[in-house]
Amino acid sequence: MDMAVGELGAAGKYASAGDNRPLAIEARGLIKSFDGTRAVDGVDISVPEGAIYGVLGPNGAGKTTTLRMLLGIIDPDEGVRRVFGHDRPHDIGRLIGYLPEERGLYPAMKAVEAIAFMGALRGLPLAEGRRRAAELLERHDLAHAAGRTIRQLSKGMAQTVQLLGTLVHRPRLVVLDEPFSGLDAINQGKLEVLIRNLADDGVTVIFSTHVIHHAERLCEGVAIIAGGRVPYAGSVEAARDRIPAQVRLETRAREGRWMQALPAETRRVGDFFHFPLPETGIEPLLRQLIEGEAGILSLSIERAGLHDAFVAIAGEAAARQLAADNEEAAR
Repeated sequence: MDMAVGELGAAGKYASAGDNRPLAIEARGLIKSFDGTRAVDGVDISVPEGAIYGVLGPNGAGKTTTLRMLLGIIDPDEGVRRVFGHDRPHDIGRLIGYLPEERGLYPAMKAVEAIAFMGALRGLPLAEGRRRAAELLERHDLAHAAGRTIRQLSKGMAQTVQLLGTLVHRPRLVVLDEPFSGLDAINQGKLEVLIRNLADDGVTVIFSTHVIHHAERLCEGVAIIAGGRVPYAGSVEAARDRIPAQVRLETRAREGRWMQALPAETRRVGDFFHFPLPETGIEPLLRQLIEGEAGILSLSIERAGLHDAFVAIAGEAAARQLAADNEEAAR
């Protein structure tokens, strides 16, 4: 599809107004149906170059279909997408590294050859691929596994080998579909470090996940997807700011005129008062509490997390499905 860049401009950037980075990925109005069922229904996403971006939602929400459309693996029924300004992502395949959710390596192939082979699929000469593969394996403490076949590796080691094969040709854009699935806590931590290092080197990373804490720790921006729709695409900070920060107050006095200063939404739970942070800030309230001799024992301001934002944006049903997916993955 030939489409002028300007026709995608309405998708906009999720970053702040001062962010002048060009977009690595831009998509508008992506729609895809399978057998009469609409799997993705009007997705808009914009990802600046060098960002870490998450596509967050429960299993079956349309995350994989969205990523495949962005990469040109499948075409949308409607809508447009561009990768580094190209509307035919296959034409710039050498700039892209893709780790699909379905892991797949030849069991009889040695680790170093598997990485080199994946690089060759992106145009990297085999000899150079083998050299880079050996370097990557050593860097990730897997030099001892270079000559082993895939079937001789543990599940975590095999997943790492496939990830390194995704990176061996040094792409500018890395797309990871549920990359943390099946990894233990140690390897999840290593993957988070790897993703941060890629972004530090200017590589754009977009990954799908149903685990909120990965997105909250890593991502600059997220697209929240539920039922094939994206009710929110923007910065993590802006998503969290949709919910007012909550104040947790404990006082020595049980009652008194100071209570008149508390907001109308205040809830009392045991020895604590809970209420949204007033728009005027905490200082005027503090003054009234002190003057009213409330006897402040503790006061904390707790900002909403991405989980709270997800519930508010996507709804309780999507949040319950997300929790169920996490429980299933933990088994």
